[in-house]
Amino acid sequence: MRRIAIIGAGQSGLQLGLGLLAQGYEVTLVSNRRAREIAAGRVMSSQCMFDAALQTERDLGLNLWEQACPPVEGIALAVPNPQGGGKLIDWGARLDRPAQAVDQRVKMPGWMDLFVERGGLLSIAEADVPMLEQLSGEYDLVVVASGKGDIPRLFERDAANSPFMAPQRALALTYVTGMTPRPDYSAVCFNLIPTVGEYFVFPALTTTGPCEIMVFEGIPGGPMDCWGDVTSPAQHLAKSKWILETFLPWEAARCRDVALTDDNGILVGRFAPTVRKPVGRLPSGRAVLGMADAVVLNDPITGQGSNNAAKAAAVYLASILDHGARPFNAEWMQATFDRAWDYARWVTQWTNMLLTPPPPHVLKILMTAGQAPAVARAFVNGFDDPRRFFPWFADPAEADAFLERMAA
Repeated sequence: MRRIAIIGAGQSGLQLGLGLLAQGYEVTLVSNRRAREIAAGRVMSSQCMFDAALQTERDLGLNLWEQACPPVEGIALAVPNPQGGGKLIDWGARLDRPAQAVDQRVKMPGWMDLFVERGGLLSIAEADVPMLEQLSGEYDLVVVASGKGDIPRLFERDAANSPFMAPQRALALTYVTGMTPRPDYSAVCFNLIPTVGEYFVFPALTTTGPCEIMVFEGIPGGPMDCWGDVTSPAQHLAKSKWILETFLPWEAARCRDVALTDDNGILVGRFAPTVRKPVGRLPSGRAVLGMADAVVLNDPITGQGSNNAAKAAAVYLASILDHGARPFNAEWMQATFDRAWDYARWVTQWTNMLLTPPPPHVLKILMTAGQAPAVARAFVNGFDDPRRFFPWFADPAEADAFLERMAA
């Protein structure tokens, strides 16, 4: 029986571990927190997952909250008019298949319990390089799906695919109840505020039941980079409402009666989007394999983090199973990552593009979508598979050709 160790009990680590257990592998999962600590802790992400990523969970029988979680049925885009108020852009379209967002404080503890029930070994420890050395000597493969301290330094930064050296957004999450529902159908309501940042909101399932997740992305140094003086949950909610009242009055109108889901339903942070090379070398010379956010960390502006993690876990699972009894050497590790990168590189390029001011051809696409339902539908459903955005999202001539095809 092959033995696999996984560092990190997040979307990718747990999904991979449960998939391997189902195939008869001996799996140890290292988490720095117990399930009950995660459930009682602070929110960790916004985690809106689209259908293709959700399918990787269904394939393993892990869609435990599918019936309880409110659906996300579409995506809407609004851009304020900087001249006379109101909206310069305002349109929406339905997803072909609904998305869902399950609070990781619900999902991860549930999956951790399931992992133990199915025979996995759950180790509660703060992983470090000496632990990786020990595990690499005892297990056939060590996969790093999370890491703090010195662990990220094992994975060399991929400068060619990491254009930013500093955080591009000041990030904040606010989980609330009492928001006025969007008319017609539920959706990710995405608001782009030029020179200020972005705000999006969507329905989700949290520890207390259905809720809405508010996501704030402020350009550093701008008016939405405003969380430094917030010291309490009440102040965090007040700051959230102030941003909407100041820049997005139509969103503020939906939030007159909102309340926090709980005092831990808030988060503030920032990080530089970074791609790392997937094979980490320990001081002994042995290799470990990085996965998902450990090696491909994107800004949440496109909501792809958990989607990337789920799809990477599915690729890694298939690659491990295909490899049989052969050694998990560095060449195999690189090839496994390359299979996942064939998808994730498009997500990374698209996400990084949205962190910079949109070029004219992208503005033309977004403006046209308001009058052309086919364009709106194509854009909205690209969130399920961002490869669909290329080449037309990145190239002006291809954008014109795309709009001509949609018009026809």
